[in-house]
Amino acid sequence: MTIKLSRDQAFVLSHWFFEVERSGELDGIVNDRAVWSPLHAISGTLETTLAEIFMPDYDVRLEAARVRLIEAKYGGRDE
Repeated sequence: MTIKLSRDQAFVLSHWFFEVERSGELDGIVNDRAVWSPLHAISGTLETTLAEIFMPDYDVRLEAARVRLIEAKYGGRDE
């Protein structure tokens, strides 16, 4: 199976996965442990393909990606 994401989508999703895993909240968000397997597979794939996650301006790039996605979807910035 192939899932296609834009670079911005992949970057923002990768950050979300990182934050959820770091916080230990995956249990509360996804109570079916069988779903964890594909989530970890997606997260791992994103981590190995995104150079952005290792760049020193990570936060700036992440915010820019978020803004572009929100503007593309809703036509304005999320405040």
